[in-house]
Amino acid sequence: MNLIVVTFNYRVGLYGFLTGQEVIAGGGATNAGLLDQRKALQWVQKYISRFGGDPGHVVMGGDSAGAASVNLQLTAYNGTNYNLFHATAAESQSFAAVRTVSGSQYQYDNLVIRTGCASQRDTFSCLRSLNTTFIQSINYNTPFPGAEGAPLYEYGPVLDGKIVTDYTYAAYAKGSFIHLPAIYGDDTNEGTVFTPKSTANISASNIFLRNQFPDLTPTELYTIDQLYPIAEQFPNAGAYWRQAANAYGEIRYICPGNFISQTYANMSLSRNWNYHWNVIDPAAEESGLGVTHTVELNAIFGPQNVNGGAPASYSTSNANIVPVVQAYWTSFIRSFDPNTYRAPGSPMWNQFEFGAGQQRLLLQTNASGMETVPAEQLRRCQYLWSIGLKLKQ
Repeated sequence: MNLIVVTFNYRVGLYGFLTGQEVIAGGGATNAGLLDQRKALQWVQKYISRFGGDPGHVVMGGDSAGAASVNLQLTAYNGTNYNLFHATAAESQSFAAVRTVSGSQYQYDNLVIRTGCASQRDTFSCLRSLNTTFIQSINYNTPFPGAEGAPLYEYGPVLDGKIVTDYTYAAYAKGSFIHLPAIYGDDTNEGTVFTPKSTANISASNIFLRNQFPDLTPTELYTIDQLYPIAEQFPNAGAYWRQAANAYGEIRYICPGNFISQTYANMSLSRNWNYHWNVIDPAAEESGLGVTHTVELNAIFGPQNVNGGAPASYSTSNANIVPVVQAYWTSFIRSFDPNTYRAPGSPMWNQFEFGAGQQRLLLQTNASGMETVPAEQLRRCQYLWSIGLKLKQ
């Protein structure tokens, strides 16, 4: 047997990341969702040998929030290596704003008020007594302090001084992460599925971005507006839809991935690979969605295995990319190197090395090969890296 796949559930939203002084005082756990993941990794170490697996050869992988989890587990406990995993693959890694316990208090307070628990002396015990059906009925996002509208995602990792000890950008910049073989990468149009298609003008774009990252100042928004001018136009879409999507996609996904790979390279860490997924689906391209967030999962796991969500072209015109990417990923899982068992005829995937022009693998049907990160994208990312800590990423 060449590999064993283990998947697991963990608590999300308020169940996994509700934080407040009352939670701590009441014996609740901060970052409970991350602790759930930790427990699953410990289970693998204890029991995987009974299924024919090797506890000394574990690759942790994830996409989007799963990739953010990879980052957070690599930097957990100030980057201490507990030997729970030995290589990582992160697709569309997400850098959310990481809040402090006090900075998350408003989430707890709002929830207590909505549930009616504000009338109880022990609000945390009151929350614990409620059934999930009721909690879900009043579980909706509220604006971050300083923002106008609710964010896409409200609950997230919290700086608790335990499992999360620093902002993600800072942890990587300091080298406070486990130094392991790694794959990072992104899709061309990471932001299109998140940005309101009705975004009609620059003010709507700025409001959307600030609702996600409320620490953005007017001066920073001005710079972002210059870096991301009005973009392609599509029917039944606001004039600034793609402009906002381009900015959000690089703020949250693409530039963080490039930063991590560049950090590995700066530290001369070997076995560091980065990719750019640019497999064009005709229907998605025509609609303006383009090469969307997490779409590569349909190739990595196979289009027949993703709950009917795979683009039709992944079984027709784009079918050839599926065995190529599956060979890279299974090769990495088996040998900690995507090239060892890569598909015959597929290009060598060179490492993302310092001083090598930031080389990454461009994955597209019948035309994959190494590419250099474009100078304009690098310029945009360098600015976003410079304000990342201010945005609490």
